[in-house]
Amino acid sequence: MTQSVVVQVGQCGNQVGCRFWDLALREHAAVNKKGIYDEALSSFFRNVDTRSGGDSPDIYKGKICSLKARALLIDMEEGVVNEILQGPLRDVFDSKQLITDVSGSGNNCTFHIFRAVGHKLYGCRYRENIVEKLRKTAEHCDCLQCFFIIHSMGGGTGSGLGTFVLNLLEDEFPEVYRFVTSVYPSGEDDVITSPYNSVLAMRELNEHADCVLPIENESLFDIVNKIHQMTSSGKLGSTVKQNSLVTSSANSTKAVQEKPFDAMNNIVANLLLNLTSSARFEGSLNMDLNEISMNLVPFPRLHYLVSSLTPLYTLADVNVPSRKLDQMFSDAFSRDHQLIQADPKHSLYLACALLVRGNVQVSDLRRNIERLKPSLHFVSWNQEGWKTGLCSVPPVGHSHSLLALANNTCVKPTFIELKDRFMKLYKKKAHLHHYLHIDGMEQSCFAEAVSSLSDLIEEYNELDATKNEPRTDPPRLKIAV
Repeated sequence: MTQSVVVQVGQCGNQVGCRFWDLALREHAAVNKKGIYDEALSSFFRNVDTRSGGDSPDIYKGKICSLKARALLIDMEEGVVNEILQGPLRDVFDSKQLITDVSGSGNNCTFHIFRAVGHKLYGCRYRENIVEKLRKTAEHCDCLQCFFIIHSMGGGTGSGLGTFVLNLLEDEFPEVYRFVTSVYPSGEDDVITSPYNSVLAMRELNEHADCVLPIENESLFDIVNKIHQMTSSGKLGSTVKQNSLVTSSANSTKAVQEKPFDAMNNIVANLLLNLTSSARFEGSLNMDLNEISMNLVPFPRLHYLVSSLTPLYTLADVNVPSRKLDQMFSDAFSRDHQLIQADPKHSLYLACALLVRGNVQVSDLRRNIERLKPSLHFVSWNQEGWKTGLCSVPPVGHSHSLLALANNTCVKPTFIELKDRFMKLYKKKAHLHHYLHIDGMEQSCFAEAVSSLSDLIEEYNELDATKNEPRTDPPRLKIAV
């Protein structure tokens, strides 16, 4: 059994990560009712003998002593991490695997805004500490397969220190896959320099990540509103149940309105739950994490995978009759179910993966792929570019769910909009002085970052230009006689 480590960076990364661990424990508890430490748990948790503090998978004949998440929590403000350590999951995290700044950087209002502080200043200051804790976490793994980094793109710690950690992982663990879940800011983001932070971070993602799952705050907010509208209008004939998967402590639909960020974080956590389900549970057609990178990323830089979750009400934990299975597959390709503002069905696919959980047969997968293929545009050289996974364990309380991951040119408008917002500030040299006073930050860093983003957009443009070309058979090897 392989293991993976989650690296949570910044406020957003730690809040999303906290929800992932909470929901993962729920799923394992629903399956592992006897409390036995098994291979499924070992993929993301280690078993610790609390009497000695050491890993002891065999103590008490396999009984769980104390589960510790395979996680590293990093934030230069202590607030969110302290809140986690005082909450119900406090015993899940090893106190030795936390990194916060003790100098009180939370009092520095510019830290939230300027990525240079996170990447250059705090990255250098905490480099050895981060490397030491990463190595310690890796030592607890028998077969380390993947690092998951969760961070935001707009703030200081998430964009700056998050991508700094990404670089460290490539240097220290070059053979281990690096999956990055990046939350992109909306156009109305309250951090005025978030376009700078995001474009500077994009360059690091282009160069050092194996797969990036871009998530847009605006899409998450739309999904939460849609769920609220469905439940409050009575169309589903039900309300959100207590302890909903969308809200951390929802007792009514009113809580969805009052705490939208909790609901948004839980959607991202559900994405990660579905992505890792095959690594955590058995299935008739399990998809290994390395298969995602190998099958969905034909070009190294074009590793941005657009994700969609369906049914939406699965996320809301709503009591409704199971929706028709075929409709679930159709929804996965509709605009309303994407976690970025995109329309993959009318853009060009390089490849697509379907990760299905629950009471679904391989024949159902094949039938729906054949049904949907005529309406989807795949590149001419990868017309059969489908990868499928089938995990037998569904989300808690539901019969099935589907996560679709698409390497699709529909991600391009997100990058174009980000570049446009960047250029509006950069042309005026607005706020640049806040970055340039940091050692190691020069104006050339901005020019190189926007050039890297422009090159990425151009690569997608070149692919889009082939969309209407007729399908051609690949060239065959000719033998001279």
